[in-house]
Amino acid sequence: MKKQAPSPMVLLYFLSLLLLATLLMGRLLWPFLSIMILSYLLATIFDPIYTFLNKKMSDSFSSLVTCSLIVLLIFVPLTFFVGSLSSEAYALFQMTKGTNLAVKFAEFVEGNTLLARLKDLLEGYGFNVELATVGRELSKFGGMFALFVYNQASSWAANVLHFIFNFFMMILIIFFLLIDRKHLLNYLMRLSPMPDDHEKRLINKFEEISKAILVGNGICGLLQGVLGGVVFALMNFSSPVIWGVVMGILAFLPIFGIGLVLGPAALILLMQGEVGKGITMIIFYAILSLGVEYLLKPKMVGEKVKMHTLLVFLSIIGGLQVFGFIGIIYGPLIVTGFLTLAEIYISNYDECVKNNTYWTGKKD
Repeated sequence: MKKQAPSPMVLLYFLSLLLLATLLMGRLLWPFLSIMILSYLLATIFDPIYTFLNKKMSDSFSSLVTCSLIVLLIFVPLTFFVGSLSSEAYALFQMTKGTNLAVKFAEFVEGNTLLARLKDLLEGYGFNVELATVGRELSKFGGMFALFVYNQASSWAANVLHFIFNFFMMILIIFFLLIDRKHLLNYLMRLSPMPDDHEKRLINKFEEISKAILVGNGICGLLQGVLGGVVFALMNFSSPVIWGVVMGILAFLPIFGIGLVLGPAALILLMQGEVGKGITMIIFYAILSLGVEYLLKPKMVGEKVKMHTLLVFLSIIGGLQVFGFIGIIYGPLIVTGFLTLAEIYISNYDECVKNNTYWTGKKD
């Protein structure tokens, strides 16, 4: 029996109720939005492990084993990392606060022949270099940076219960997503009025870019941050954990990357007369950067991230400013969503809009 089409009033009433219910549902889930997005991305990445285990085990047990692996790989190392980061940031802040770095900076410049000649040369051309002013600014910047890192790390360490609750929620969501992710996607696709091929294209693009960011860029950034921190510790630089974190974040950025830290570090070593260490630092940077960027990362990421270098750079910087540390992931995802929708519009809807016609595609 053919279903009778609802009257406009009934349809309008139903759509109003659906919109209200959707808004209320969104309001309920809004506090967990970030956790749900990250959980979905991790569930997508660890799905091959779950699928492999599911061939020999039940759905629930396979998901439980996969979640236990996530805890061992992420939660346990993160706990030790936050403690080390907090203590080093506090020590760096105390150093910038309790000592006169302006005087130390002036003594360093005056004791360095190359910098002293450069200072005299600039003054000869009328550029008066106030070493005390430069030292004060460096001290102020170092103190602000150390205080910011310390506050962030201390906030994570102080809100232990909140951190554990959020991580538990994430693991709980991942547990059920590993089992029912395909059913959830099919349900959402049925609710969406878009054609199935467009929805699948958008979902596949998100999953590809998330794997590229978390697995490819994430592992490469972690590798560069850890190795950079180890080298800083071996060369007796202060706060190697903090600088390792900075290099791990900068590794996500194209063009500059870890060179923003290793370059000045090598220059400082050379100016201090540590020529061997300075050259070693330059060689280390060249091998690590070229090896990761041109050998390791292309094999792990491949051609999945088809985005202009400048757009990648802006998406990461903008994501960090808007969302904080997690913006490293959210920024490129948002840009990917926009670019994918723009491609769908150009290939399917552009001519229809220009000709004032409608594209009538059927759902699969």
